[in-house]
Amino acid sequence: MSTQEPIHIVGGGLAGSEAAWQAAETGAKVILHEMRPVRKTDAHNTENFAELVCSNSFRSDDKDHNAVGLLHEELRRCGSLIMRAADAHSLPAGGALAVDRDGFSAAVTAAIESHPNITIDRAEVAGLPPEEWRNVVVATGPLTSPALADAILARTGEDALAFFDAIAPIIHHDSIDRDIVWAQSRYDKAGPSGTGADYLNCPMDEAQYNRFIDALLSAPLHEFKEWEKVPYFDGCLPIEVMAERGRETLRHGPMKPVGLTNPRNPTVKPYAIVQLRQDNALGTLWNMVGFQTKMRYGVQTEIFRLIPGLENAQFARLGGLHRNTFLNSPKVLDKQLRLKADPRLRFAGQVTGVEGYVESAAMGLVAGRLAAADARGETLATPPATTALGALIGHITGGHMEAEAYSGARSFQPMNVNFGLFPPVSIKRPEGLVGRWKSTEKTIAKKKAITSRALEDLAGWA
Repeated sequence: MSTQEPIHIVGGGLAGSEAAWQAAETGAKVILHEMRPVRKTDAHNTENFAELVCSNSFRSDDKDHNAVGLLHEELRRCGSLIMRAADAHSLPAGGALAVDRDGFSAAVTAAIESHPNITIDRAEVAGLPPEEWRNVVVATGPLTSPALADAILARTGEDALAFFDAIAPIIHHDSIDRDIVWAQSRYDKAGPSGTGADYLNCPMDEAQYNRFIDALLSAPLHEFKEWEKVPYFDGCLPIEVMAERGRETLRHGPMKPVGLTNPRNPTVKPYAIVQLRQDNALGTLWNMVGFQTKMRYGVQTEIFRLIPGLENAQFARLGGLHRNTFLNSPKVLDKQLRLKADPRLRFAGQVTGVEGYVESAAMGLVAGRLAAADARGETLATPPATTALGALIGHITGGHMEAEAYSGARSFQPMNVNFGLFPPVSIKRPEGLVGRWKSTEKTIAKKKAITSRALEDLAGWA
């Protein structure tokens, strides 16, 4: 029997906004609780919903050969508000989907504010949601208020793991030296809204690279207190941490020079390259790709101006840090994303242990639909494990490791969607193939088989 009670969604980030939209679209009544601007956070600048506080990239949009691109497509087929706004405000970014962060957030906010089934409550939920709220989605993300976080952790009996995400600097376009920097996407790949010349590339020779690495290794860093010393997510390491792992690490990471040719000196391959990606629709702001940092503000400008083409760079935002907290989800959440210790509470977004904008929105989409089914007195199955949505849920609810295997060990870590989370798929050698089936060709075929299977299996659930 339907309770007809409203669904309370706590948090207006990507996950909370998507959860509210999905539930409201089914006809359920939703109250979306967002504490900004009544209570601000260290990372947000506005009171808008789904504000992007780090990169403006949703990463690859290749639905056939990339797991996050597949997730994009699955969300689109499920009527995702986040993907609708992202597509409407996309920017040139090669094979990636990047967005004008202000236009994107404004579009999500306008859609939420105008939906007849959504009521917005601008107030902090301090502590555990009231007992009379029988259907709750907690989507407070990595910036969960201390009062709510402490209450949730007290109820679960589990400590949360915490780490710091580092955010990359943003540069004013008119301060970039275009006599040195050139426009080109890696391998000239054109993605959504792109032309194949969507990144600005700053070349370095070996001497310039080594001077830059020396500066990174000697830079004064933000000093953490003892309780703040926690592990970083490997997909978002600060550049100075990467440099500490070896002088060549950055050349094989965000500064790799492959797939790019300097038109001013095409016969000489740069030793390393720093890429800049457009950050707003006007093209006036560009962010430093992969350049998250925990360096002190006082030295960031000096060090980043060692990069050719950025000698006179003016920064709209310097790099910084924000705290990220997540649950030991395989142990404390059930398969419906509900807290085992208090099943009226369902969780979504980064707090569950997914990493990335799109992954957070995806968990919001699923949680919103599950909560709406509860409101109708029904039970909705989660997406098939063969889909990107289902693979993520599998990871955070036990796919990483069975709860019984934990024995108090804390090995669960946030993860982006990737093909390693999907069930195996069988592929056959192409008919008529002469000679050896190359491993690269086999990998491409396997990825295509996984994505094709996922979209077929998603159809019924979507």
